[in-house]
Amino acid sequence: MKGLLETLAAYQARDPAARSKLEVFLLYPGVHALIYHRIAHWMYQSQLRFLARVVSQWSRFWTGIEIHPGAVIGRRFVIDHGMGIVIGETAEVGDDVLLYQGVTLGGTGKDKGKRHPTVGNNVMIGSGAKILGPFKVGNGARIASNAVVLFEVPENATAVGVPARIVRVGGVKTDFAGEVDQINITDPVQKELQSLLSRMEWLEKYLDKMEAEKIKEHEGESINETV
Repeated sequence: MKGLLETLAAYQARDPAARSKLEVFLLYPGVHALIYHRIAHWMYQSQLRFLARVVSQWSRFWTGIEIHPGAVIGRRFVIDHGMGIVIGETAEVGDDVLLYQGVTLGGTGKDKGKRHPTVGNNVMIGSGAKILGPFKVGNGARIASNAVVLFEVPENATAVGVPARIVRVGGVKTDFAGEVDQINITDPVQKELQSLLSRMEWLEKYLDKMEAEKIKEHEGESINETV
């Protein structure tokens, strides 16, 4: 009961739209997913693996949030919106972690045993971010929206981009410095398309120039023949 009250208070602290603990308890799918997970995780640890999966799949059906029963989740875990979140079997999540919709704590398909990330305390992971592999995301880290993280993230660091790069550590800018923008993160596909468009424009100008020179040369030959 104490853990549930802590979680409800954490939602109120992090979500300005949360007006009361009763509202959060009754209407927030992240809370429901966590309650189901606590039950499923107890069954998983008690070797009731099939029943644990039944509970987790039921939770997925009702909340749109998939947390494997084997995952270890800390205290005051907050899922904002939550639709599309996936947390793998060997994932570990610390205390006071905030996840937004579409986050994946997954594996790469190459590892055995420990396959999923370990997320430290007080970590924020933005919507659509993918953290893939059995490495650690340090305490106080920030993962920007839509980032794809494939390597360890230091404590109090900020990771941005696809693939992710560290732009800040402890508030100090790195060589990849830039303001973290949860909305206007560079899209690598868009960047590549822009490069191709620039190249096409250059080629069109070059062809126009060559054609103009050819026409000018042809006109010069015609004049010489007339003379």
